[in-house]
Amino acid sequence: MAGRLEGKVAVVTGAASGIGRASAELFVREGAKVVAADIDDAQGTELERAHGGSLVYAHTDVTNEDDIAGAIATAVQRFGRLDIMFNNAGAQGDPSPLTDITPDGFDKTLALLTRSVVLGHKHAARQFEAQGGGGSIVSTASAAGLQGNWSAAGYTIAKHAVVGVVRQAVTELGPKGIRSNAIAPGIIRTPIMARSFGVPLEKAEEFSAFLDEKLGPDQPIGRLGVAEDIAEAALWLASDASAFVTGIVLPVDGGATSAYQGTFATAVVDAAKEFTETRLV
Repeated sequence: MAGRLEGKVAVVTGAASGIGRASAELFVREGAKVVAADIDDAQGTELERAHGGSLVYAHTDVTNEDDIAGAIATAVQRFGRLDIMFNNAGAQGDPSPLTDITPDGFDKTLALLTRSVVLGHKHAARQFEAQGGGGSIVSTASAAGLQGNWSAAGYTIAKHAVVGVVRQAVTELGPKGIRSNAIAPGIIRTPIMARSFGVPLEKAEEFSAFLDEKLGPDQPIGRLGVAEDIAEAALWLASDASAFVTGIVLPVDGGATSAYQGTFATAVVDAAKEFTETRLV
């Protein structure tokens, strides 16, 4: 199955760690040239060194439209074209409930999680059109974009909006040969999850293993997800193997959204509290 992206050029946002890094590295292994877009210069530079001429790092704040356009321009300048845009960058955003959320916190959450996806579509589609051909846009939604009670209000609303972006893109971009799909991850073991609960980076792996031990058996598939699970889904949606697929929101969640009504949100908070109270003292 090697070479599934041979000859293609991709931009992956949020590529310095977690899902983005796993995806960028898998894309390179499958033959793509990759622009790894992120704000973590240390990790991004290390990633570029590890992959030589097949991957370049571009400092990219996805809440800044010029940075998104710049990452795509880097792909064209360095590799001659763009074939794949993976809008993946994100974080929890404002953790407040609906009764406490502020306009500023809500706006910042939407800028990071939703507006960035809109602008990724905008600039990728313009480049695809300029090249005279189609392309594939993949965006990271969430199980929280399919059901309530998976996360805080701002995150849930923003990820639901990502689904709307994809569906609108089908009608506007499909006739131009541009595909748009989203992935809805469930609970995925990444450093971002640890940070969202205040767990130090050096304890992220231990926290990840703890969550898997506590919550994995409750998943229909018997474990929590890992970044590579999402990367493989992104690879398929980015590749020509999914050439007739557009407008889908693909749950990659171990079956959780089919069998549960969002109960993991409470379970994760309880498990994180247990970890911080017993392991960080």
